[in-house]
Amino acid sequence: MSGDGQARSHWFDDEAGPVVRPYAMTRGRTTHAAQHRLDLIAVVVAEPHVDDPETDHTLSPEHVDIVRLCRGTAQSVAELAAELDLPVGVVRVLVGDLVDQRYVHVNRPVPPAELPDESILRDVINGLRAL
Repeated sequence: MSGDGQARSHWFDDEAGPVVRPYAMTRGRTTHAAQHRLDLIAVVVAEPHVDDPETDHTLSPEHVDIVRLCRGTAQSVAELAAELDLPVGVVRVLVGDLVDQRYVHVNRPVPPAELPDESILRDVINGLRAL
Protein backbone atom coordinates (compact mmCIF):
# COMPACT_ATOMS: atom_id res chain seq x y z
CA MET A 1 0.00 0.00 0.00
CA SER A 2 1.32 3.46 -0.87
CA GLY A 3 2.05 6.11 1.74
CA ASP A 4 -1.02 8.09 0.65
CA GLY A 5 -3.24 5.02 1.04
CA GLN A 6 -1.87 4.41 4.51
CA ALA A 7 -2.57 8.01 5.51
CA ARG A 8 -6.14 7.74 4.22
CA SER A 9 -6.75 4.47 6.05
CA HIS A 10 -5.51 6.08 9.24
CA TRP A 11 -8.25 8.74 9.09
CA PHE A 12 -11.06 6.77 7.50
CA ASP A 13 -12.84 3.62 8.56
CA ASP A 14 -15.00 2.10 5.81
CA GLU A 15 -17.64 1.00 8.30
CA ALA A 16 -17.65 3.98 10.64
CA GLY A 17 -16.80 6.81 8.21
CA PRO A 18 -14.33 9.59 8.92
CA VAL A 19 -12.53 9.37 12.24
CA VAL A 20 -12.24 13.16 12.49
CA ARG A 21 -15.53 14.51 13.77
CA PRO A 22 -17.11 17.54 12.10
CA TYR A 23 -16.59 19.86 15.08
CA ALA A 24 -12.86 19.12 14.89
CA MET A 25 -12.78 20.30 11.26
CA THR A 26 -14.24 23.65 12.29
CA ARG A 27 -12.17 23.90 15.49
CA GLY A 28 -15.34 23.69 17.55
CA ARG A 29 -17.13 26.49 15.70
CA THR A 30 -20.72 25.91 14.68
CA THR A 31 -21.25 29.19 12.85
CA HIS A 32 -19.31 31.77 10.92
CA ALA A 33 -19.93 35.50 10.70
CA ALA A 34 -20.81 35.16 6.99
CA GLN A 35 -22.95 32.06 7.51
CA HIS A 36 -26.25 33.94 7.42
CA ARG A 37 -25.51 34.67 3.75
CA LEU A 38 -24.63 31.07 2.87
CA ASP A 39 -27.83 29.27 2.05
CA LEU A 40 -27.87 25.91 0.27
CA ILE A 41 -27.98 27.40 -3.21
CA ALA A 42 -25.35 30.09 -2.66
CA VAL A 43 -22.68 29.56 -5.33
CA VAL A 44 -19.02 29.35 -4.27
CA VAL A 45 -16.43 30.46 -6.84
CA ALA A 46 -12.65 30.14 -6.49
CA GLU A 47 -10.77 33.40 -6.88
CA PRO A 48 -8.73 33.25 -10.09
CA HIS A 49 -5.62 34.94 -8.68
CA VAL A 50 -5.03 32.70 -5.66
CA ASP A 51 -1.96 30.53 -5.33
CA ASP A 52 -2.15 26.81 -4.81
CA PRO A 53 -4.03 26.36 -1.52
CA GLU A 54 -2.01 23.22 -0.73
CA THR A 55 1.01 25.43 -0.01
CA ASP A 56 -0.91 27.32 2.69
CA HIS A 57 -0.32 25.28 5.83
CA THR A 58 -3.02 27.17 7.74
CA LEU A 59 -5.70 25.48 5.62
CA SER A 60 -7.15 22.09 6.46
CA PRO A 61 -7.45 19.38 3.80
CA GLU A 62 -11.18 20.15 3.63
CA HIS A 63 -10.45 23.81 2.87
CA VAL A 64 -8.11 22.73 0.07
CA ASP A 65 -10.74 20.35 -1.31
CA ILE A 66 -13.34 23.14 -1.43
CA VAL A 67 -11.01 25.44 -3.38
CA ARG A 68 -10.08 22.57 -5.73
CA LEU A 69 -13.74 21.73 -6.41
CA CYS A 70 -14.62 25.37 -7.07
CA ARG A 71 -11.69 25.95 -9.43
CA GLY A 72 -13.09 23.89 -12.27
CA THR A 73 -16.66 25.09 -11.92
CA ALA A 74 -18.66 27.08 -9.42
CA GLN A 75 -20.37 24.89 -6.80
CA SER A 76 -23.34 25.50 -4.54
CA VAL A 77 -22.97 24.98 -0.81
CA ALA A 78 -25.23 21.92 -1.11
CA GLU A 79 -23.09 20.44 -3.91
CA LEU A 80 -19.92 20.93 -1.88
CA ALA A 81 -21.46 19.24 1.15
CA ALA A 82 -22.56 16.29 -0.98
CA GLU A 83 -19.25 15.97 -2.83
CA LEU A 84 -17.19 16.16 0.36
CA ASP A 85 -19.64 14.04 2.38
CA LEU A 86 -19.72 16.69 5.11
CA PRO A 87 -22.63 18.28 6.98
CA VAL A 88 -23.85 21.53 5.44
CA GLY A 89 -23.09 23.40 8.67
CA VAL A 90 -19.44 22.36 8.49
CA VAL A 91 -19.20 23.40 4.84
CA ARG A 92 -20.70 26.80 5.69
CA VAL A 93 -18.05 27.41 8.36
CA LEU A 94 -15.22 26.26 6.06
CA VAL A 95 -16.46 28.38 3.14
CA GLY A 96 -16.69 31.37 5.50
CA ASP A 97 -13.03 30.84 6.40
CA LEU A 98 -12.09 30.72 2.72
CA VAL A 99 -14.05 33.92 2.01
CA ASP A 100 -12.20 35.66 4.85
CA GLN A 101 -8.86 34.50 3.41
CA ARG A 102 -9.93 35.51 -0.13
CA TYR A 103 -9.60 32.04 -1.65
CA VAL A 104 -13.24 32.06 -2.78
CA HIS A 105 -16.17 34.41 -3.11
CA VAL A 106 -19.87 33.65 -2.87
CA ASN A 107 -22.54 34.65 -5.35
CA ARG A 108 -25.91 34.72 -3.69
CA PRO A 109 -29.05 33.92 -5.63
CA VAL A 110 -31.59 36.64 -6.19
CA PRO A 111 -34.28 36.45 -3.49
CA PRO A 112 -37.68 35.47 -4.91
CA ALA A 113 -39.16 38.80 -3.80
CA GLU A 114 -36.69 40.61 -6.10
CA LEU A 115 -37.37 38.49 -9.17
CA PRO A 116 -39.54 40.02 -11.88
CA ASP A 117 -43.17 39.00 -11.90
CA GLU A 118 -44.02 36.22 -14.35
CA SER A 119 -46.66 38.39 -16.03
CA ILE A 120 -44.02 41.03 -16.81
CA LEU A 121 -41.79 38.41 -18.40
CA ARG A 122 -44.71 37.12 -20.49
CA ASP A 123 -45.46 40.68 -21.66
CA VAL A 124 -41.81 41.14 -22.68
CA ILE A 125 -41.80 37.85 -24.61
CA ASN A 126 -45.07 38.73 -26.32
CA GLY A 127 -43.69 42.17 -27.20
CA LEU A 128 -40.54 40.62 -28.69
CA ARG A 129 -42.62 38.18 -30.73
CA ALA A 130 -44.69 41.07 -32.08
CA LEU A 131 -41.57 42.76 -33.50
